[in-house]
Amino acid sequence: MDLPPEELQFLSITDILKESSSIPKQSPKTFYLITLTLIFPLSFAILAHSLFTLPLLTQIDSPFGSHSSQWTKLLIFQFFYLIFLFAFSLLSTAAVVFTVASLYTSKPVSFSSTLSAIPSVFKRLFITYLWVTLTMSIYNIVFVGFLILLLIAVDTQNPILFFFSMIVIFLLFLVVHVYITALWHLASVVSVLEPVYGFTAMRKSYELLKGRTWMAIVLVFVYLAICGVINGIFGSVVVHGGEDYGILVRIMVGGLLVGVLVIVNLIGLMVQSVFYYVCKSYHHQGIDKSALYDHLGGYLGEYVPLKSSIQMENLEV
Repeated sequence: MDLPPEELQFLSITDILKESSSIPKQSPKTFYLITLTLIFPLSFAILAHSLFTLPLLTQIDSPFGSHSSQWTKLLIFQFFYLIFLFAFSLLSTAAVVFTVASLYTSKPVSFSSTLSAIPSVFKRLFITYLWVTLTMSIYNIVFVGFLILLLIAVDTQNPILFFFSMIVIFLLFLVVHVYITALWHLASVVSVLEPVYGFTAMRKSYELLKGRTWMAIVLVFVYLAICGVINGIFGSVVVHGGEDYGILVRIMVGGLLVGVLVIVNLIGLMVQSVFYYVCKSYHHQGIDKSALYDHLGGYLGEYVPLKSSIQMENLEV
């Protein structure tokens, strides 16, 4: 992040990854504590989820026992799991984006100052997340609609309808789903660094992605693919590998995969922060560091009216 703002637009995907990986070196203690208290629990929960649900699903499939009580336990567990996942995902995003921005503006960084800023940042991210959820709900309705169309094509043995449904489903997941995810990640950064959130942050994110859409899609797709591989290996070795692997091997592999996912999530969060500055540079929207410094201070009760623009054209939410 030592490059002049106007040169950030020329960063390639490899450059962004290198730049993101080097950021924790600027404040290792802060990032270590963020990783330990926020990103590690999030990563562990993502992988360990199937370990807890598998016994319940096995009992539900069993012809013996009370299925209603097992379903109740499963639904309660899923509810609290989703709440935990949602909370720690937003908390991790708030902490990393705020810390990276503080380093970018040479603002003093510490774990305590990051924690102090999180409550205000969390509210903004939550409202933005609600708009993303609405967008994803519309996407899921369309996706399910084409899945039903695919089942109808199989049932009626209609090759044209089958081929059409498969192509649309493939494009919906590979392009639309990944694009919405990229839109959400960038909107999260916008919600922290600019005085906009919710729908306005989504719209600003859409504008920033123009010209850098495919770069964003590649970054998100690679991230999702790596997470998918990690989950796949964890499921086959740790969750379902009881007959083929010993307990020691499963513990070692599980610990290794959790560690890898922690690193992937940490770098992923920093990538979305760096990518924001790349998009701003690409659109020639210079960021006044002193104004951004004051904006970040507002989360800590140090707010000073903005002295200059951070290219925040829309102040309404």
